[in-house]
Amino acid sequence: MQYIARINWKRNEASFNVKSYDRTHQISFGGGLSIEGSSAPEFLGKADLPNPEELFTASISSCFMLTFLYWAAMKGLTIDEYDAETVGVLAKNAEGKMAMTEVIIKPRIHFFENKTPEPAVLEELFKKAHDNCFISNSVKSKITVQSEHVTAAE
Repeated sequence: MQYIARINWKRNEASFNVKSYDRTHQISFGGGLSIEGSSAPEFLGKADLPNPEELFTASISSCFMLTFLYWAAMKGLTIDEYDAETVGVLAKNAEGKMAMTEVIIKPRIHFFENKTPEPAVLEELFKKAHDNCFISNSVKSKITVQSEHVTAAE
């Protein structure tokens, strides 16, 4: 299997100066969707556009959720809603290079009719989701799951 994303950037100023060129670019996905991206504002990008670090973080979070939902369904659990805040940490790694060194996933899960599984079952599902997430298995960054599940709508 292959998954393709196309990146396109064009210079739109007369000069090409390291401190002033526009980092905005198009990201196109295999299904036809295209979005604009940029570098993070700390690296002279636009804050209102997604940057590679955010997309990396979102990719891990999305993969974890999809894998968690699969294992929950296999266990016979019904989930009404899954919501997660995910934080990617950019810092120097052991080699002294800037890298995404950690991703912290904070899921909030609403189970059907408040049928929340026992904590041990929930932890087993989180472990299976992490261990079987293709994206998590593809990166060196530490990925942490911090459960903040709730059983009823707030």
